[in-house]
Amino acid sequence: MAAAPDGARHDYEVLASEEVYQGRVISLRRDTVAMPGGGDSNREVVHHPGAVGVVALDDEGRVVLLRQYRHPIGEHLWELPAGLRDVDGEPPLETARRELAEEVQLSAERWSLLATPYSTPGFCDEMVLVYLAEGLTDVALPDGFTVEHEELDMTIERVPLADAVQQVFDGRIRNALAVIGVLAAAQARATAPQLRPVDAT
Repeated sequence: MAAAPDGARHDYEVLASEEVYQGRVISLRRDTVAMPGGGDSNREVVHHPGAVGVVALDDEGRVVLLRQYRHPIGEHLWELPAGLRDVDGEPPLETARRELAEEVQLSAERWSLLATPYSTPGFCDEMVLVYLAEGLTDVALPDGFTVEHEELDMTIERVPLADAVQQVFDGRIRNALAVIGVLAAAQARATAPQLRPVDAT
């Protein structure tokens, strides 16, 4: 609901919806939406299954970062361990545990929920759950998991959290999920805010 020009609340009713594209991960639809003041407007919406990201901090206060190629921008980016919520019925925390093991061969003793941002709400409904993982231990790759595609080219580093924060401001860390996760983890360490339950969404 939003305030209309006359002060009344406006309901953005979807008057019509058309699927334009269905892909392996995303789909695209075109909605016709009622606008305040009368009339309507078309909105293209990318539907995304959602994702998780993990700020994995070791006992020395270093964050685990990945350098991975991202084809849409044609660059390697420093990122957090992360992945799609593409397993039916899998709770997001379990997805985070799985991705941490698959991408960096780690498990964590303690988990906290840092943030749940919408990545690009102007055109996409993707929500990402960003977790803080502490008490790290090495684990083997999960049974049946095969490293392939861009993940074959990934670099893994551990960077002091304060250095990672500076890399955000230097423009070296530019992946939105990594920016949010690094800054949220640094703030959580500095001020100990009250975090939501780990199973919140």
